[in-house]
Amino acid sequence: MEHPHRPPPSVCDLVMPKDPPRLSLRELPPYELTVNVLFFSDSAHSAAEQFVCTTPAVADIVVLVDGSWSIGRLNFRLVRTFLENLVNAFDVGINKVRIGLAQYSGDPRIEWHLNAFPTKDAVIDAVKNLPYKGGNTLTGLALTYILKNSFKPESGSRSNVPKIGILITDGKSQDAVDVPAQSLRDAGVELFAVGVKNADENELKVIASEPDHTHVYNVADFSIMNTIVEGLTRTVCHGVEQQDKEIRNLVPEETEGAPENLETSEVTARSFRVSWTAAPGRVEKYRVIYYPSKGGPPEEVVVDGSENSAVLENLNSLTEYEIAVFAVYSASASEGLRGSETTLALPMVGGLELYDVTHSSMRARWRAADGASGYMVLYAPLSSESIDETEVKVGETVTDLELVGLSPDTEYTVTVYAMFGEEASDPATAQDTTLSLRPPRNLRVTEVDHSSVRLNWDAPSDRVKGYRVMYVNTGGAQSSEVEVGPVTSIYLKNLDSVSEYTAAVFAVYDEGQSEPLNGGFSTKHVPAPLTLRIGEVTAESFRVSWTRPADGVVLYKLIWSPFGEADSEEVLVPGDVDSYMVNNLVSLTEYEVLLSAIYSDKSESDAVAGLQTTLGSITTTAITTTAVSRLGVSNLQVDDETTHSLQVSWEFQDLDANEFRVTYISLRGDRAEETVLVPGNERTHKQRETAFTNIYRGSYAKLRDCQVPLSAPTNLRVSEEWYNRFRLAWDTPASPTLGYRVIYQPASGSGRALETFVGEDVNTLMIMNLQPGTQYSVKVIASYTTGSSQPLTITAETLFLGVSRLGTYQIHTDSLCVQWQPVQQASLYRIIVRSPHNDQSRELSVSGGASRQCFYDLTPDTLYNISVHTQIQDTEGPAVAITATTLPAPTQPPTAPPPTVPPAKEVCKAAKADLVFLVDGSWSIGDDNFQKIIRFLYSTTGALDLIGPEGTQCCGFLHPEGLPSDYTISMLFRILPETPQEPFALWEILNKDNEPLVGIILDNGGKTLTFFNYDYKGDFQTVTFEGPEIGRIFFGSFHKVHMAISKTTAKVVIDCKTVGEKPISAAGNITIDGMEVLGRMVRSRGKRDNSAPFQLQMFDIVCSTSWAARDKCCELPGLRVEQDCPALPHACTCSQDSKGPPGPSGPPGGPGIRGSQGDRGEPGSVGPQGPTGETGPPGPQGPPGPQGPSGHSIQGPPGAPGEKGDKGDAGLPGPQGVPGAGGAPGRDGSPGQRGLPGKDGPQGQVGPPGPLGSPGAPGAPGSSGPPGPQGDQGPPGPAGSKGERGERGDMQSQAVVRSIARQVCEQLIQSHLSRFNSILNQIPSQSVSFRTVPRVLLENRADLDPGGPQGEQGSPGRPGFPGANGLSGRPGERGLPGEKGERGTPGVGQQGPRGPLGPPGPPGEGRTGNQGPPGRPGTQGTPGRPGTPGSTGPPGTPGYCDQNSCLGYNIG
Repeated sequence: MEHPHRPPPSVCDLVMPKDPPRLSLRELPPYELTVNVLFFSDSAHSAAEQFVCTTPAVADIVVLVDGSWSIGRLNFRLVRTFLENLVNAFDVGINKVRIGLAQYSGDPRIEWHLNAFPTKDAVIDAVKNLPYKGGNTLTGLALTYILKNSFKPESGSRSNVPKIGILITDGKSQDAVDVPAQSLRDAGVELFAVGVKNADENELKVIASEPDHTHVYNVADFSIMNTIVEGLTRTVCHGVEQQDKEIRNLVPEETEGAPENLETSEVTARSFRVSWTAAPGRVEKYRVIYYPSKGGPPEEVVVDGSENSAVLENLNSLTEYEIAVFAVYSASASEGLRGSETTLALPMVGGLELYDVTHSSMRARWRAADGASGYMVLYAPLSSESIDETEVKVGETVTDLELVGLSPDTEYTVTVYAMFGEEASDPATAQDTTLSLRPPRNLRVTEVDHSSVRLNWDAPSDRVKGYRVMYVNTGGAQSSEVEVGPVTSIYLKNLDSVSEYTAAVFAVYDEGQSEPLNGGFSTKHVPAPLTLRIGEVTAESFRVSWTRPADGVVLYKLIWSPFGEADSEEVLVPGDVDSYMVNNLVSLTEYEVLLSAIYSDKSESDAVAGLQTTLGSITTTAITTTAVSRLGVSNLQVDDETTHSLQVSWEFQDLDANEFRVTYISLRGDRAEETVLVPGNERTHKQRETAFTNIYRGSYAKLRDCQVPLSAPTNLRVSEEWYNRFRLAWDTPASPTLGYRVIYQPASGSGRALETFVGEDVNTLMIMNLQPGTQYSVKVIASYTTGSSQPLTITAETLFLGVSRLGTYQIHTDSLCVQWQPVQQASLYRIIVRSPHNDQSRELSVSGGASRQCFYDLTPDTLYNISVHTQIQDTEGPAVAITATTLPAPTQPPTAPPPTVPPAKEVCKAAKADLVFLVDGSWSIGDDNFQKIIRFLYSTTGALDLIGPEGTQCCGFLHPEGLPSDYTISMLFRILPETPQEPFALWEILNKDNEPLVGIILDNGGKTLTFFNYDYKGDFQTVTFEGPEIGRIFFGSFHKVHMAISKTTAKVVIDCKTVGEKPISAAGNITIDGMEVLGRMVRSRGKRDNSAPFQLQMFDIVCSTSWAARDKCCELPGLRVEQDCPALPHACTCSQDSKGPPGPSGPPGGPGIRGSQGDRGEPGSVGPQGPTGETGPPGPQGPPGPQGPSGHSIQGPPGAPGEKGDKGDAGLPGPQGVPGAGGAPGRDGSPGQRGLPGKDGPQGQVGPPGPLGSPGAPGAPGSSGPPGPQGDQGPPGPAGSKGERGERGDMQSQAVVRSIARQVCEQLIQSHLSRFNSILNQIPSQSVSFRTVPRVLLENRADLDPGGPQGEQGSPGRPGFPGANGLSGRPGERGLPGEKGERGTPGVGQQGPRGPLGPPGPPGEGRTGNQGPPGRPGTQGTPGRPGTPGSTGPPGTPGYCDQNSCLGYNIG
């Protein structure tokens, strides 16, 4: 160690004088700073031949090396050379001399255990790569550490073997060493102490064993350490021999040993019992050490020496554990008795059932799992791509839960996990569909006129928030829409007259809107002008007046002409005028006047008529008498026509009329003319006939023929449709009726017509006892005393009582299953399975809540007709049928007797050879010829008299020399509906520990294909291919995939078309001690593999990359070109080259079950009957359909679902979300490389002087890796230990000069740090490969916060030398979460449940752990957006420049 008050020399001292009082900053030459490079060599090492210990005795030697800052990097290289010479002096081996090493400073650590390396070369390599630790000097702590961690059986220490400890240090310890050293010596460890430079020799003597002159070595400098190697190794060798003799004399033979016969029993998910046969001798106790095979901290159970079993508890489920049992004696411990055992899976819940389903909720119940601490329930829509799963956690007593906030008419998947602490069982899953929202009921139409109407309906529920009313003119194309609150009627205005409208009313809920309630109506004809009057009559004119009939009149058309003549005159009068003076008339002439109204929609009303006679002139004779004018009535009108009466009105100017005579006669001639007299003061008369003629005193007012039919009911409509009933409603006519006849029969005419009669006060009727799913023709006729009206007709249809989405699945040779979409309110389903070939029939009934059923014990290769009848109470619907054919039974090979083994031939007797058969197994061979090849091989091997290692060996390896550097994997396969969505290995090669070495991964959910292997350096590498061309292979059709692997690239060819090529490094070879598997799930655990089903027709490995370019894909019918492809293989019994006649066509396959909605399918290949065109994209939603014959529109059956459109372009990035909640802390990760230097901290306040701190070594800048995905923010890390007080700085008189030197030195070192990184930092990177495959997230991890509280502020003196690179600042706050990536579209099959979060790992120690096993490749996840930069970390404390960091390099 250095002197406590003297700073070490540094590169800064080499370029700056110690005391330059007259040197100013301006006098420094700006670019001429020079550092002399000094190199040291050990000439003494090569001067003499090194001593080698040849004793046959074995030993366990542990070297404890001081790695504090006072040694320095250059001197530490000399320590490595010393250790290398020390190792070379012994015969190192796993059964010979074992050498372990620990390095210490502030805290000790094991660099390698005694049993870490089996050969001397491996130990020497470890010495050469020994990293420099740095820190303080706590020798006593280090001595205690190696006693507890190095000289233990689990660390490779052997019983009854000499134990040697060698300490190498350069200074005095900062803690006590006497007690730890004595503990080591008491444990039988012979200690040697080697001091260098400033080591305290008295302290070395306290540590070392006696005698001191043979166990204590002290040299003045590191450069002469090798001069003591020979003396030290001779003494150690002699000590090993002496200890070995003493051990042999003291230890009686066969009194100690390891336990035997390790057995496990009572295995559960969380524990198992370990038993063994007792070890010999007096065993004080047994230590049972266990840990997960895939990595994890070891645990220990200690039992008394009289016990022979122990229970290991609190284990992880479905995990393989390594077990070691040690017998502990009074002074030693035995070798470990080792074994392994795998815990069982956690018990899962049973009997999961969904019930009480509404449109927004459902209940789930299940059977409790034994020992569960609670349950976690996840539920989400089955086909949604944007809604995340909802998670609910309940206690262990809850087994029934209501799921609320669901969307109506949506299929949900519900998953229940049994929780055992933080660990979850396998899931139980169920699916059900919520009910649809109830629509309004009983649509009624009232207050109909020419431009408006009122719609009325009944509310379906008090949860309705409002209604949306859509209506459209059946003669137009544009619809109108009105939204109202929770009312039950609406008044529609501005309608077209004499028009037919279709209306739909939707109920609006918080969850969405219901199906529509449909109806229709027709507006009336525009009304004619009212109260036509003619006045101001003269001989040449009269005035016509009227009353406005309704709003919207823009013009009146007035026509007049002499009665009975064709010539007429016409005038248009503005709509705001109500009279007109007609001029230029002929006196004493009867005129007919017609008046009609024209409205804003250009419709014209009926004309109202009137008769008026102009006045004549007065004649005077000799007799003084006055002529009397006789006037006729005017403005004769007929209205209020009914089936039995009409009203006549007129005007008359003469007040002296006595009475009016009204004459009327039926135009049919079935009645005589009738007359009625009306008093002169009346101007109206109501008569119960159909036609009349009105006469007054010889002046006539006549109305032409008028006939009114019997009124029929209007606005017939249907509502409340059900499986066996529907409701009729109509509007009654104005005339009183006797009642209504309702006639209905099936529209197909297959059934007889039924009739019922209701009274005149009834306008609605429920028709019962109808057939489900049947259209009915309905007529309603009004009955009068004089006859019946015309029928009002409509077509109504009952609901279809039958299942939907009927399909089959899991079809095997003797069984098949059928599933369907259930019918709401169904009471049971009657299922009939019948074979039309053998009349085999089977019938059973299942409950109304069922949605699937399987049938067993069926006949192979047989067509079955499966029909499902749905029943609601006593009503049964028609059959919904589907056909399916069971698979044919596998062809059994002929049971021909095996060929006779010939006797060994004379020439083959005593022959010894290695015999390898290479057999062509292509399609062109045929089964028959292949049997001949087998008989040939049988006869050939039988001719040899001795087969095996002593005679002839026959090879049967798949890849006896591994894989070549260039090869092509060729596969013809297709994905099945039951293929899981999780990634699986299409093909891979595993080593003997079931760890994958090379393979191809398919991700059915993410639609990606990944190739992985290890390159020639042993690093794991993956390349992932994705896109539309890759996605085609996941759509269920057969595809041929070539994966061509060369030394530089990986190329994917699909269906003889190159779809991707990516660079890779040259591959390393594989082990031949493993296995080759197909369809292995990526999440398989060790030997408990899970398989993914898919259909494979061909698999080849071709030792060339050119095969993919030469292949013609002749196996795919759509790509096969006959002239370029060889003839198809013949049947196994045919040997001729001609093709046989085509076989009979097989029965058509039934429709498959409906899975989750997938992507749009690719175009089908060309079939025998020509290609099938693709389905066009669905058109835009049209307006409501036209009204039926009666003017009423009914809701038709739901249309077939349209194809899903192509995926749209990615939307614009959304706004940044709020920060997410912090995740649980993850397990230990590998430490990153040392970060860049921190900024200089501010100068501290003057405090009391302290001792000088140890210098910090600058860290090498790490290479910038690719940005990884943003992880969740971890919780605050554990509080760091209190920092040591800083040492006192130099005198204030040198502050200015040293500040300048510090800046110049730091700038030069940092600018050239990357250039000399390999020289400055001789710590080789540990070869650790992590098998990380993108897009497969096996476990959520959170970075541990490395920051602890800042140490106590040291007392600043004069500014110190430039400090080492400061530690990285505390991690900034977690960045805002990135935009959620587009979710992959689901494929065929049911969606798997989401797994629960893994338990948080314990906080790590901040040091490199053992290399973990490589992870399995997965799919690449979408990276989130980068988080916001973290806040700047606290500044590092000022340090000074270490002389060993700069010495030896010419910088400038």
